[in-house]
Amino acid sequence: MILIVGLGNPGFKFRKTRHNIGFMAVDALQKENNFPKFKINKKAKVEISKGEINGQTVFLAKPQTYMNDSGQAVKFLLKENGFTEDSLTVIHDDFDLPFGEVKIAENSGSGGHRGVESIIQSLGTKNFKRLKIGIRPEISGSPTSANLKAEDFVLKKFTKNEEKNIPLVLGECVLQVKKTIIIK
Repeated sequence: MILIVGLGNPGFKFRKTRHNIGFMAVDALQKENNFPKFKINKKAKVEISKGEINGQTVFLAKPQTYMNDSGQAVKFLLKENGFTEDSLTVIHDDFDLPFGEVKIAENSGSGGHRGVESIIQSLGTKNFKRLKIGIRPEISGSPTSANLKAEDFVLKKFTKNEEKNIPLVLGECVLQVKKTIIIK
């Protein structure tokens, strides 16, 4: 069994923000693989959809806590369902990567991402896989992107140009999950 957790913030207000690209990625996995609709597990404070990819049972999850408290939902899911850290993949935004870049990491620190930090703190380990999706803006001809603070940026919506490219980015996420996370 594999648990794939997309990070984001609940509620309509945050739906199309950069910080919610993790939710968007698990939504793309759910749609691409014809998983059932997400259902809320109130006890775990998480939405879950379960299905199969390449013969593997896969749980897709979207914590309904706010980003900075994602660890409590992930810890509950691992404990209640018998998952191990080895079966966990967390999909999240990454301010240090350029918009659209997708990178797999394992056993690494939070890189300042508070949702990932919450998971590391709750589990007492950083020994899990992460699929990081770049959200750093490109500001042409200006070094201001280096001075831009992540916390001022992550809750903003994507630009129109970025929005056009989101389906390609999410397609790459689905491909990376199937190539590197789901092993036959």
